[in-house]
Amino acid sequence: MAGVVVSGAQVSYISQDCEEIPEFLGRKYGHMAKRLDLSFNMLRSLEGLKTFSYLEELILDNNLLGNDLLLPKLPQLHTLTLNKNQISFQRKLDSLLDHLAEVVPSLQYLSLLGNMACPNELVCKEKDEDDYQRYRYFVLHKLTNLKFLDARKVTRKEREEALVRGAFMKVVKPKDAKVSSDVVSTSPEMHYTPLPSGSRDLTNHRGIFGKCRYIYYGKHSEGNRFIRDDQL
Repeated sequence: MAGVVVSGAQVSYISQDCEEIPEFLGRKYGHMAKRLDLSFNMLRSLEGLKTFSYLEELILDNNLLGNDLLLPKLPQLHTLTLNKNQISFQRKLDSLLDHLAEVVPSLQYLSLLGNMACPNELVCKEKDEDDYQRYRYFVLHKLTNLKFLDARKVTRKEREEALVRGAFMKVVKPKDAKVSSDVVSTSPEMHYTPLPSGSRDLTNHRGIFGKCRYIYYGKHSEGNRFIRDDQL
């Protein structure tokens, strides 16, 4: 088949611009493939993986896969790379990680580099090491068997921190606060003031009387100090 490269139990179908996995790949190689490379395509769906039940390594770099990707049950899969796809941190990353924990229980190596979900300088220069470390804690909290995440080995300290803090490391982008123009006004009269409404008009010079709940005890007033004769 054109575009297919086979070497032992390794099957590659790279740079074919396909949006879904061709049916013939599973029919011809699904029973024997242990490593499948589908990088540099335009994949949005992984439905065609159902016949690849013996996969141990799956390479899906440089595709169009998002947080809604669904994998079939792959009990022997230990390596999954999803570099440079369209996986975001805000859009249900926790659901995706829960899905991976269920369908690929033997997963030890996961790479999400180049996705918005992975907050490093490859995606955004505004991100720093602290952002990336929080992401790692969150992923390791969900996928407890990982030994490598992205290009870095998982340390014992990270695993311990993920157990304690990982659930709280999800970063949610706040919604844009859009206030209607009829509520906010730039006029001085609309600025906050503790004065009663009758005194807010600059042309109104009448005195205003009112009640106040604050009671002054004078505890810190300098005028309440007792002065002895020898201090005069």
